[in-house]
Amino acid sequence: MSALRLYGRYAGASLRAQMQFPGSFLMLASQQAIVTFAEFIAIWALFRRFGQIEGWTFGEVALFYAVINISFSLSESLARGFDVFGPEFVRTGNFDRILLRPRSSILQVLGYEVRLNRLGRVAQAAVVMAIATRLAHVQFDPAAIALMSATIVGGVALFSGIFILQASLSFWAIESLEIANTLTYGGVEAAQYPLNIYGRWFRDFLIFVVPLACVGYFPIVRLLGHRDPLGVPAWLCGASPLFGFAFFAATLVIWRFGQRHYTSTGS
Repeated sequence: MSALRLYGRYAGASLRAQMQFPGSFLMLASQQAIVTFAEFIAIWALFRRFGQIEGWTFGEVALFYAVINISFSLSESLARGFDVFGPEFVRTGNFDRILLRPRSSILQVLGYEVRLNRLGRVAQAAVVMAIATRLAHVQFDPAAIALMSATIVGGVALFSGIFILQASLSFWAIESLEIANTLTYGGVEAAQYPLNIYGRWFRDFLIFVVPLACVGYFPIVRLLGHRDPLGVPAWLCGASPLFGFAFFAATLVIWRFGQRHYTSTGS
């Protein structure tokens, strides 16, 4: 069986388990949409009070918000196994079973749980995107559609890489989740706004350390047809989603290094 087909079976089993309780699924999906909608209302209230932020309009910032939240929600749905890796696998010793199987540990953890209820957040962000593109007067020609698609997929790769990095830390320190949350949920909050409103050191962190700006800010600047206030050329803004895949590849290397240093609980 191919790896892709095996992952499909893992995902199918996870989805069937969740749909055993359709009422619970609908409630959780609705909760995700309502909570994120409240966050978006807070952004709207901010712009209603101040009008603009460093020259950026509400429609433009709403586009940042939509792209980042779609990418993060899809990643959270697909890479949930890495999010719970420390307590579910390392602490309990269940990772031993994964290592005994003749399949990649990445594939097995990736297929451990696929959270379908995160689609509520995806749907809410998609609605915001439709509103934002209209307010910001974005013209979706084939080039713009390709750039938007690459941005979202690159964002999914980057956030999945952050989840893998979080799981990799569990090989040395099981209780590392709160540290990693500053990169996941904190990163989502930071990437929802234009990069030039932050200080120099924080901008450098979002570009060179965890390249969230490369899967949010830079390609959206190119999509909007603006000149980047930070002076980044347009061609580099268009190519920046590739850094999301580069970050993902780097975290896979860290994962393999951590796996070689894994010590079983002995249980």
